[in-house]
Amino acid sequence: MDISSYFSITSKSKFFSVQYYYLCKSKQHIAPPTVKTPHLNKMATLNEQLATLTANYSPCDVSDALVKLQKTPEGSTPRAGYLADLVPFSPTTGRNETMPRIAAPATTFKFLAKDASPPQIATENPQKHGFPPGKHWVDYVSEFQMSDSSGAGSIVVIEQPENQYCAVTGGIMATRMKALGIKATVVGGRVRDLKELKAIGLPIFARASSTVGTSAEAKAGARDVPISIGGVTVSPGDIIFCDPLEGVVAIPRELLGPVLELMPKLTAMDEQAKEAVAQGMSVTDAFKKFR
Repeated sequence: MDISSYFSITSKSKFFSVQYYYLCKSKQHIAPPTVKTPHLNKMATLNEQLATLTANYSPCDVSDALVKLQKTPEGSTPRAGYLADLVPFSPTTGRNETMPRIAAPATTFKFLAKDASPPQIATENPQKHGFPPGKHWVDYVSEFQMSDSSGAGSIVVIEQPENQYCAVTGGIMATRMKALGIKATVVGGRVRDLKELKAIGLPIFARASSTVGTSAEAKAGARDVPISIGGVTVSPGDIIFCDPLEGVVAIPRELLGPVLELMPKLTAMDEQAKEAVAQGMSVTDAFKKFR
């Protein structure tokens, strides 16, 4: 007997999960219910993939998938794409459920201490990875999305040196980024001009705020290069997934497809385990049975 033919069962359906639990208790020979998961055509465009991601999953689901898909070097801790301690500063300050989820490819900027030498890649190829004399870094934020044929836009991701107290993004920078069509900004450091940022409305995630301008401690050192935030490497084109409640994760571009393929299975298993625990099963037994 396959009860899926009688009921439309989804991974979120508590009522039918309870029915299934009691049918199992009655020891009838029944097949497990079919769990409906979001369907993604393997030939889906990047925009379709990103729409599936933001509509159906959270950064927690992404990290669960990355833990299984990524190989962690021996002796290190799995980061699973999590860009630690980033919270919204615009258009709402603090974790919330009112801002929409956003996902798009990364365009990266590496900031340095103001007296540090630019990385070699920037000095060898300033037109592509550096900042020619007289040019401001923010004027380059749209270059990646202009060259990317997917039309998915981009999210600016900024690495700031640890233990700096200045901001690397403020009102003028946010105004320019919004004018250039950037979808969001992620700062592994500090921002300022919070009232202006809220008025501008560009979604901005950062670790903290400051009143001090960038030039006091920092300068832009390179663009469109791999950067590191919280021990996670973000390369140009990687997918950045911003959730105003759960946080921000980075998905290596080559793993987006595998992540989207694996998440429905993982979330379905979690729903089954959750329902079993709600009906009295121990977590130990639920994990053994469903995970």
